[in-house]
Amino acid sequence: MTNKHLFAFGFGSTASVLASRLQSGGWHISGTCRTSEKAEAIRSKGVETHLFSSDKKLPPEALQGVTHILLSIPPGADGDPVLRMMQDEIVSQRTTLKWIGYLSTTGVYGDRAGGLVDETMEMAPTSDRGRRRQAAEEAWFALGREAGVPVQTFRLAGIYGPRRNQIVSLRTGKARRIVKPGHVFSRIHVEDIASVLEASIARPNAGAAYNVCDDEAAPPQDVVAFAADLIGMTPPPEVPFEDANLSPMARSFYAESKRVSNRRIKEELGVELRYPTYREGLRAIAESGD
Repeated sequence: MTNKHLFAFGFGSTASVLASRLQSGGWHISGTCRTSEKAEAIRSKGVETHLFSSDKKLPPEALQGVTHILLSIPPGADGDPVLRMMQDEIVSQRTTLKWIGYLSTTGVYGDRAGGLVDETMEMAPTSDRGRRRQAAEEAWFALGREAGVPVQTFRLAGIYGPRRNQIVSLRTGKARRIVKPGHVFSRIHVEDIASVLEASIARPNAGAAYNVCDDEAAPPQDVVAFAADLIGMTPPPEVPFEDANLSPMARSFYAESKRVSNRRIKEELGVELRYPTYREGLRAIAESGD
């Protein structure tokens, strides 16, 4: 029986890509989801699956023998649900735990008016979501220090990949080219996230934070136009931000503009991005038909 066991709280696209890589190396994979339908789909991939939510704990034996934990469930107004529900059970596994990875967001840096941010800079979230992520990061780091378990956090840029990209948005009629002068943000392909996580698992660094993004922050309307050109579609017309009639959630997306440095994942973890910009990533998606 393998002595490498990853448990993913929140078995989404990132956990799925990472799990498929680790399984080829003989790892045992477990994870959580919220519905029985999703559980069936995950089990079909050879993953031991448990139902978990903010009001439904896991049995203590679910974490027995777990060596690595990936956390991707977002915190709510009442904090991080995994910490609230499962902290004691996680700490009880400290003798076998070798790595805990928390998937956070570059939103913890807040708005930098297009300026460059790196991991040495103080977090300064400007949204409720960002403040919750900061609190969760700090709580997980505290648990790591107290339990003697290496905890590291990964501040993810906007995630895209198969079935979640601007090509899909164009084909389903949902893509818009909203223009806010000076607004840029960073992105990351899900395969490159998995590469960063694999590299960190191979060399845990307790208390480390990593920005996970590609090499080029870009205006969102440029990405839509490039995706449209790839698939031979006419891009939707540009719409000034002031005239876009956005929902509060969509409007909050345009409230922060920054360029994110990915130097640490390259220098400390030795990661070489498969998709260094959105162009390579979208081109590969177009060619694969995803």
